[in-house]
Amino acid sequence: MARALSQDLRDRVVAATEAGMSCRAAAPRFGVGVATAVCWRQMVREHGRANAGKPGGDQRSSKTDTHADLIMAMLDEDRDITLAEFQSGLAGQGVHVGIGTLWRFFDRRGITRKKRRGTRSSRIAPTS
Repeated sequence: MARALSQDLRDRVVAATEAGMSCRAAAPRFGVGVATAVCWRQMVREHGRANAGKPGGDQRSSKTDTHADLIMAMLDEDRDITLAEFQSGLAGQGVHVGIGTLWRFFDRRGITRKKRRGTRSSRIAPTS
């Protein structure tokens, strides 16, 4: 995983743009992308400093967590509901999420969606 660029570099790029240099000219001079220089300049305008964000973390679980009551109500209503049915039911409520997002929602809560119980292993013949 890539590391964030140093705060010193961020400050030098921003100082150059504040001194009158354009973001397009400052970017190659300091060896960063044009979009990066523009982004740092916007961060300074909005927040006062171009600080690096906290690395890593889950970026998408908040979408399903805000609708956890609705999802759990759907589960209580029909214990045999599939993830695709969850997805279409949520879309009807204006919440658009993917099947993988729903799977991770249930995985975080330890809720399995297995339809049948596991069978005992057989030493004689393979089981389905």
